Amino acid sequence: MDTDVRRYLDDLVAVARTVLGENLIGAYAAGSVGLDAYQPGRSDIDVALLCADPVPEPAKRTLVAGLRHEALPCPARGLELVTYRRAVAASGTPEPGFEVELNTGARMPFRATYAPADRPVADGHFWYALDRSILHQHGYPLLGPPAAEVFADVHPADLRRLLVDALTWWLALPTPPGDEPAAGAEDAVLGACRSLVRFRYGRWLAKTDAGQRLVAEGDEATPVIERSIAARLGGPPPTGPQARAFQQRVLDEITRPL
Repeated sequence: MDTDVRRYLDDLVAVARTVLGENLIGAYAAGSVGLDAYQPGRSDIDVALLCADPVPEPAKRTLVAGLRHEALPCPARGLELVTYRRAVAASGTPEPGFEVELNTGARMPFRATYAPADRPVADGHFWYALDRSILHQHGYPLLGPPAAEVFADVHPADLRRLLVDALTWWLALPTPPGDEPAAGAEDAVLGACRSLVRFRYGRWLAKTDAGQRLVAEGDEATPVIERSIAARLGGPPPTGPQARAFQQRVLDEITRPL
């Protein structure tokens, strides 16, 4: 693990312990860190905290104050932190179910959400169960038992619906219509690759690894996938129409009757 990231995660857990006390029973690196795909300068740091009991409102706000970038500088683009109760993590629910959510960083808009009902529907409610599914397979324990013991995977039918919701959400975002490279199109393509690999094979892979798996299988969209992978290393991303066409194809496969 990157030294700066390791130090930051240690400090983060220390702050969480101070605020939450014995209620804190686990802390897990997720996202690119958990998937061993962290890319300095590009990746976020994703963390899930696990509590035994509901977190009181004052403690939620104290936790946010102690972990926001101004109090604990994040060495990545930003921190995406979500706190769950143990019962929610173990339930496999497709619902958000979080106690408190924090997005903060030098290059990330600040957001603190203190209950799922406060999360705008337009921002997507599918992220959380998908993240817990990834944690079930790849959560990196910073504190507490192995992630697979505390985070249940979601039911296959719920997973399929959540993947459809995620792809539909991505497709609804504005996309440049022309033939010029579109900033962010590589993430749209590689995110769809990850969804497709999870749907087909039951395993979560890092976005680039998922793209490489589809390329190795001779996927018809190999040129677009390869361009998306190269864009993560500084090359030009695909065009908006290329990204949308691939996303739509993935959505069509996932929604096709089994």
